[in-house]
Amino acid sequence: MGNTAFVHRNASLLSVEMTLPTVTVTSDEIDEMLTPARKRLRLPKGVLQRVAGVYERRWWQDTEDGWRHGVVNAAERAMANAGINRNQVGLLINASVSRPYLEPAVSTAIHHSLGMPTSCMNFDITNACLGFVNAMTMAAGMIDAGQIQYALIVGAEDVEEVQRGTIDRLNSKSATRADFNNQFASLTLGSGAAAAVLGPTDKHPEGHRLKLTQARAGTQHHELCVANMQDMRTDSTGLLENGIALIMDTWKDANEAGLDFRSIEHVIPHQVSMVYTRNFSKITGVGMERIPVSFPDWGNIAAEAVPMTLANHQKDIARGERVLLLGVGSGLNTAFMEVEW
Repeated sequence: MGNTAFVHRNASLLSVEMTLPTVTVTSDEIDEMLTPARKRLRLPKGVLQRVAGVYERRWWQDTEDGWRHGVVNAAERAMANAGINRNQVGLLINASVSRPYLEPAVSTAIHHSLGMPTSCMNFDITNACLGFVNAMTMAAGMIDAGQIQYALIVGAEDVEEVQRGTIDRLNSKSATRADFNNQFASLTLGSGAAAAVLGPTDKHPEGHRLKLTQARAGTQHHELCVANMQDMRTDSTGLLENGIALIMDTWKDANEAGLDFRSIEHVIPHQVSMVYTRNFSKITGVGMERIPVSFPDWGNIAAEAVPMTLANHQKDIARGERVLLLGVGSGLNTAFMEVEW
């Protein structure tokens, strides 16, 4: 029992960028789409706002390929801001939950769209909402080992199909209140894209040094949230309770090992809901003023929630301050990555 610890010796975050889709879908609009279900099941308006704290989410303008344009745009800006060109990138990892198809790897379409060199290895990492942080940890290890110089981590979520499908199912005459509760979390999701470039610290003193990752598994809870490309069913109460418990076990072990996460200036947890965020703040003692939130405006952007929130918040981080990227994925798995800005 306990955490798995990774110490990063020569890897830095050189840039992180995001693309926010242009179509805003408010929770009031979702309520209107659910009018048949609300009337038949006697459900009040405003549940998404009151329970989850989600007021808006985004959908891509181009429903066929918006995600690809979004992630390519973020990746190009990330490479430009890191001061590298595509021919220097030895590894591209796609870490998104959304998949327009099962095979081939989604990374291949992104690799091709970006015009990456044939020498750039590419693959997908899928670990629910934890995938992006996992990808950063893996890439950092390969940089430390001298196997690659630069890694490009990307991901894009496209939730319109699953949300429209959820609304249609809930509006059917056979849907029950239990169905609404099981599929409620699907309505809190949002679309978006993120990209990050990692490189060697000794060649980039201007970068943000990756210091360590603390990871922990709680896979006895792997059935609490199960999804495919059309449907997601979640035991929201069980996921919240057991997710917080896993985070706190990881937090406790890390602090007992002397890592002192309590004093970190910026803590960026996975963006789920206000209930989750306030519980985390209360239990850890990390004040809400140190926790930037994006879910009220963007919803839960799955694996891209943490990097997009970081990209949006980075202007408020001072040189030398510590940042904790706190990823959690249904399954359950968690990983905390400390970055020295």
